Amino acid sequence: MSKNKIKPSILAGFMELIPSDQILFNKMMDTIRKNYERFGFLPIDTPVIEKAEVLLAKGGGETEQQIYRFKKGDTDLALRFDLTVPLARYVAQHFSELTFPFRRYHIGKVYRGEKAQRGRFREFYQCDIDIIGNGSLDVINDAEIPSVIYLTFKDLGFDSFVIKINNRKVLNGFFKWLEIDKPLAILRAIDKIEKIGAEGVIKELENIGLEVNTIEKIMEFIGIEGTNEEKLSSLERLNINNEIFNEGVEELKLVNHYVGLFGVPRENYSIDLTIARGLDYYTGTVYETFLKDYPEIGSICSGGRYDNLAEYYTDQKLPGVGISIGLTRLFYQLSEAKLIKSEDSSLTKAIILPMENCLDRAVEIANILRNNKVNTQIYLEKAKMGKKFGFADKLNIPYAIIIGEEEIKENKYTFRNMKTGEQAMLSIEEILFNLNIKF
Repeated sequence: MSKNKIKPSILAGFMELIPSDQILFNKMMDTIRKNYERFGFLPIDTPVIEKAEVLLAKGGGETEQQIYRFKKGDTDLALRFDLTVPLARYVAQHFSELTFPFRRYHIGKVYRGEKAQRGRFREFYQCDIDIIGNGSLDVINDAEIPSVIYLTFKDLGFDSFVIKINNRKVLNGFFKWLEIDKPLAILRAIDKIEKIGAEGVIKELENIGLEVNTIEKIMEFIGIEGTNEEKLSSLERLNINNEIFNEGVEELKLVNHYVGLFGVPRENYSIDLTIARGLDYYTGTVYETFLKDYPEIGSICSGGRYDNLAEYYTDQKLPGVGISIGLTRLFYQLSEAKLIKSEDSSLTKAIILPMENCLDRAVEIANILRNNKVNTQIYLEKAKMGKKFGFADKLNIPYAIIIGEEEIKENKYTFRNMKTGEQAMLSIEEILFNLNIKF
């Protein structure tokens, strides 16, 4: 009597990759990690499950609707929805053990119960860096962050991208000068300009209840054009009598100057007054990164400056600046746009194909190769040599080592280049030499 089979499937909004794609995904993650470490950022990890009261300390809003929350006994638990809130808890909890400014990176999965749709995920990897100060944090740190973004995306294989930079103080000061009392709603509207265009932003501003004259001033302001220096000069010429605005302009000038000194080419960064970042905790510099040839993909890296990271957990003032790469979404979008392609079906460099009664020597040779840091696999199944070669070909394993009775007698082994078909009888020392320098 046959049992009812359950159809194998995963939940909507979760990504699962075949090995060749996972290899590419892991390589991208390793590239990001190496670049973060290159700049002196230290790794941390936090539990995927946190106390709900910790994650929801700020309370309310979209977060509470999207969070995965459950009870185990009397404990109210939740899955982390980003890496910033756990960082705030971590820094507050370990404050006395950390050295400030504290530079940390965190690569891990987060969970959001968003409506499942193409390219949006409920479980996804974020790759974050943050610099946290104790009491204060120099604005020069804001200028170093784009150099991390620049080198990371260069190493990921991209050349044509732009890091767009703005300062929330410039926008907030401008709105106060206009005597607007709903700055966050306006910031969120402006932040959508890449998706909904200028006309869409105007409609949203009308819905907020702004007068036509005020909307025109806002659209004219965020539309200021020219080089970075010309935009800064235009801001200064406005002669806006607002302390927050003028402070923001000075910070923007400083960041613009030092981004170049940190090695980011002019064509890869730009001051853009439409960059607002709709999240309310950003207080100064903000960043968005776009691929120039594929603007429809949207921002591939974003972040900014915040005044007090851990205000809900400690009285210590902990200002910071950071950025985040949503790796799962980025991988999906780049794959969909055919900008990346998985080429490796295996991580094995050499496969050993033993003939009958030669398995003992095959294991010995595999041990030698592995001890010399060569990724090695043994084909252990009983099969004809043609099938064994076919297996190696399907996985694109570059080299095969055939071990038969003659090879054992000669203490030399048939070393085959699977791409060219060339082969030769070589000693184990010669095989190791060829594996390191290409056959």
